[in-house]
Amino acid sequence: MGIAAAMGGWSARHRWAAVGGWLLFVVLALVIGQAAGRTDVDENRSMPGEINQAATIIDDAGLRDSASEMVLVQAGGAGGTASDPAFRGAVADVIAAVKATGQVTAVTSPYDTKAISADNRSVLVRFDMRGDSDTAADRVQPVLDAVSAVQGQHKDLRIEEFGDASSDKTINDAFGDDFQTAEFSAVPVALAILLIAFGALVAALLPVLLAMTAFLGATGVVAMVSHAVPMSDTANSVMLLVGLAVGVDYCLFYLRREREERAAGHDADTALRIAAATSGRAVLISGITVIVAMAGMLFTGIGDFEAMGVATMIVVAIAMFGSVTVLPALLSLLGHRVEKGKVPFLNRRARSRTSQSRTSRSRTGQSPTGQSPISQSAPAGSRFWRTALRPVLRSPKAATVIAGGVLVAIAVPAFGMHTANLSMDQELGSGLPIVQTYDRINAAFPGGPDPAHVVVKAESINAPEVREAIADFQAEAVSSGASKGPVTVTWHTAQNVAEISVPLAGGTDHGKAEADVRLLRDQVRPDTLGKVAGLQAPVTGETASSMDFTDKITSSVLPVFAFVIVFAFLLMLLSFRSLTIALTSIALNLLSVGAAYGVLTIVFQHGWGASLVGATGTGAVVAWLPLFLFVILFGLSMDYHVFVVSRIREARMRGLNTRDAIAHGITTTAGVVTSAAVIMVAVFSIFGTLSMQSMKQMGVGLAFAVLIDATIIRGVLLPAVMTLLGDRNWYLPRWLHRLPDLTHDESALPKPPVAADRPAEPVPDRVGTV
Repeated sequence: MGIAAAMGGWSARHRWAAVGGWLLFVVLALVIGQAAGRTDVDENRSMPGEINQAATIIDDAGLRDSASEMVLVQAGGAGGTASDPAFRGAVADVIAAVKATGQVTAVTSPYDTKAISADNRSVLVRFDMRGDSDTAADRVQPVLDAVSAVQGQHKDLRIEEFGDASSDKTINDAFGDDFQTAEFSAVPVALAILLIAFGALVAALLPVLLAMTAFLGATGVVAMVSHAVPMSDTANSVMLLVGLAVGVDYCLFYLRREREERAAGHDADTALRIAAATSGRAVLISGITVIVAMAGMLFTGIGDFEAMGVATMIVVAIAMFGSVTVLPALLSLLGHRVEKGKVPFLNRRARSRTSQSRTSRSRTGQSPTGQSPISQSAPAGSRFWRTALRPVLRSPKAATVIAGGVLVAIAVPAFGMHTANLSMDQELGSGLPIVQTYDRINAAFPGGPDPAHVVVKAESINAPEVREAIADFQAEAVSSGASKGPVTVTWHTAQNVAEISVPLAGGTDHGKAEADVRLLRDQVRPDTLGKVAGLQAPVTGETASSMDFTDKITSSVLPVFAFVIVFAFLLMLLSFRSLTIALTSIALNLLSVGAAYGVLTIVFQHGWGASLVGATGTGAVVAWLPLFLFVILFGLSMDYHVFVVSRIREARMRGLNTRDAIAHGITTTAGVVTSAAVIMVAVFSIFGTLSMQSMKQMGVGLAFAVLIDATIIRGVLLPAVMTLLGDRNWYLPRWLHRLPDLTHDESALPKPPVAADRPAEPVPDRVGTV
């Protein structure tokens, strides 16, 4: 019956070996992974374009990329100036305090560097953090405390710090708190929903335990793989999100089918074999499809995306393997004890559903085709979906037009989607003290908090023509309007490198700041530094990095989309041997993704209903999200699609006509799809409540997409379109018959015992009772 059935059968026969092997794998992966340690992405080296060039120059020169900090000292009263003795004394106290921490170097006085505002009321004390810039955020707290202490001594002045390390610390704290909240909430929420779905504690625990052990095993494997493909905290968090989603889904598919077959009258071993041959196969198909979709991230050429792609591929592969090996072994070991820990009220509902199922089977008798009735091996299905399906199957054209029209209308705003990298104030809101400090520094020193950096590399940095070109660059950067100055230079003569800091005139106006960077790159640099042969001068900085990242993401969209769509199409074609099924699968998934894009645009760009999810007026969708959502959603939505279509095909192969097979497939899978969708929506919604706007956008986008996919797509459009197509659903051109046959023989599945104690009666409404 196929590889899934073979794996499930072996695991059931060797259950202790399967369970022991799984636990041994998880433990060994964790131990070896911890011993190997995780190598993280170098943000600058993993970025495309000039950012990478600048990082390469700095690294090759042996220069340490330091984290720069600045302290704003600002007169509070109307008459105070930077020349006042008390003001100068406060500046001296700041310099002494930060030096005393032992954490800083290269401290400069604003009176030496001329870092004094035009109105003579604000100055900047600049310094660098000692040590590696990547860990500076972990060491900046003593410096922040020292500056705060000086502020306490000079209450008539404003004294506050901002910089690379302090802003990274704020973002890391927010990011860590957010994901800690999500991680602590996701598992209990999933367990609660599964408890409602199964009505028994043991059955509810199995999917969560398998998903979490798969995640733990993947954590160790990812640590080992990180020495070839560097990882990140973001990749680890996404791995948890996807691992929990697919792990629970796969177990739900398997466990529900096994329980269903036992309720149909099969003994435990037969029920397990049927579940392995059917749901196990669906798990393998959907898992491979998700892995292929995640592989699309590797085409971006961006380190963080490559890390997310590899990490999620690993966790999905492990969850998939566990679902078709250790889960059958556990079910074989537990037997009827899987029903232990029943919740009384929920159990009464489950018994009622089982009683209805058996009554329906005993009344069904022979199908109109004269073959073994599929209804004998299936419960009556979801009462809600039986009712909802009647009008859909009765008027499939109307259902297609209405449901398709609604989704197209939701997707239309996505054509006007504006993407951007969110600044710190957009990401965290203007209420945080460090964001307010950033705004005050920018008001006094336009572009000062986020200057552009030009890394100049020459054969001889002291050569007269190089010195002259750098001086010309400083002058033209101001005269061109790209900067209001001061444009400063840090010389590294021993390495023949110079670093030019250019405050951008656009300041916090991101559009103008990006225009300033383009002016530096396209005009100022060619007119000055570009005249020196052999000289390298990449322009970097936060604004330049954001521009290059957005450009790279945009250019990656087409190859990623093409790769995912083509391979998903081929997998569906081989798995179902139907050109029609493959094409409709892709079309429906694209429609689902388009609707999710539309929701993101409406809520976060246009602000409709943004307050309902606690969103601020960012006016844009974070640049990395559309590509990320496409890959994640295309993979996850295939879980439902493969599961539902597999059940429809199974019914069709066992004797039902296409219309009845559709009704059977939808109604008998509705409970599983609904439970899985509710879990996903709940978990993703947790991310929608987090403080960081990018996480909020990701959570809302994923939650809406899964909700749309599990309801409108799978419950209305899929059955309507398949009903319209009829037997053309199973069309495969002759010239494709040579393709490998990855299907299995559903007619070979064991038939359930026929209830002989009740007279056979005709089915009153095939759509409602199959």
